[in-house]
Amino acid sequence: MNNSILIVDCGSSKVPLIESTLTEFNQDFTTIQMNSVTAELALSHQGIIVSGAPILVTKTDPSPFLDQIRFLLDYPLPVLGICFGHQLLGMLHGARAFECEPARSNLIVEKQAESILFQDITDYTFNQDHCEAIDLPKGWKHLASSSICLNEAMEHPSKSLYGVQFHPETSNKNGAQLLKNFCKSCSTS
Repeated sequence: MNNSILIVDCGSSKVPLIESTLTEFNQDFTTIQMNSVTAELALSHQGIIVSGAPILVTKTDPSPFLDQIRFLLDYPLPVLGICFGHQLLGMLHGARAFECEPARSNLIVEKQAESILFQDITDYTFNQDHCEAIDLPKGWKHLASSSICLNEAMEHPSKSLYGVQFHPETSNKNGAQLLKNFCKSCSTS
């Protein structure tokens, strides 16, 4: 295993911002298109970030996307799902997707529980760019909510699996810190 993060690009225009944020704190990474990701490739990295996407899971059959990343159910290393990635990660674990009030700006997120993701973050304003959400998968830790989305952030109870509905890659210093915290968790797993 190398010390890089695997970024799974689901077609989001924000992937270059994930890449530039990781570059800022000297984190090695490899970016691959979602349809090319395999369990073997994922295991050669120390963690995975699954990006957002210009896809609505309530308007499209999510099965092909879920099948592509089903290996994450048994993946032993840290995973961070962002927006679409958050939704897929939750749906793999039984969450239900639904339409919500569209959000296309910065919004204050209320922390519900402690997590390594929020370490050294004092400003919980994060950029939103979605019109769908998921409920909390059974047994998962509820990390954050907002005025328009109950499940803004979540964490698996026993594995290093995290999801955020908001976009840390477009959330300035606090978003960069969240990504840094995730990468730090990968290096200690």
